[in-house]
Amino acid sequence: MIAHLRGRVLRKSPQEVIVDVAGVGYRVAIPVSTFYRLGEEGTEVSLRVHTHVREDALALFGFLTAHEQDLFERLIQVAGVGPKLAVNILSGIEAAELAAALRGSDIARLTRVPGVGKKTAERLVVELKDKMPPVAAPEAEEVAATEATPKEDILSALAHLGYSRGEAERGVDRALRENGSGRFEDLLRRALQIVSGGAR
Repeated sequence: MIAHLRGRVLRKSPQEVIVDVAGVGYRVAIPVSTFYRLGEEGTEVSLRVHTHVREDALALFGFLTAHEQDLFERLIQVAGVGPKLAVNILSGIEAAELAAALRGSDIARLTRVPGVGKKTAERLVVELKDKMPPVAAPEAEEVAATEATPKEDILSALAHLGYSRGEAERGVDRALRENGSGRFEDLLRRALQIVSGGAR
């Protein structure tokens, strides 16, 4: 099983990265949170990897922090939550906020994540509430962020998460008005808060 990859970023998008390891390109599915912390194409990257094996496929899921990987592996142990939905959940809510929502049985916050209905949210809480660490791993906030990225990249990331073009544009435009010179990571996080109803 592949548990770790270190190489160069060959290509990246909000849902996957291709990592060149000694001339071999590995396609790795990633949450948006990992995407916006990756360096530009050609830079070195080190990913923690979960290898998912099915009868007809072998898929790699990558994370920059142990905290996100741990949450992913807990999520896929819940009935009805496959690896694609688990990545979508981690893309739609920050890892620390997800852990807090599970600990606090915050069904309303969980159902604001695209793809998570009330029954799934309730199942996640029942099965994971008592398995969440008391505080998020500080490592999750220690990864260097990338520089500011064009509006279309943020819109693409939100579209991948299931938001409509109109919703995405509303969130991005407001985020840009509030902090037009912000980094991609900060702008995407703020846009997510706005479109998910968590804006303040």
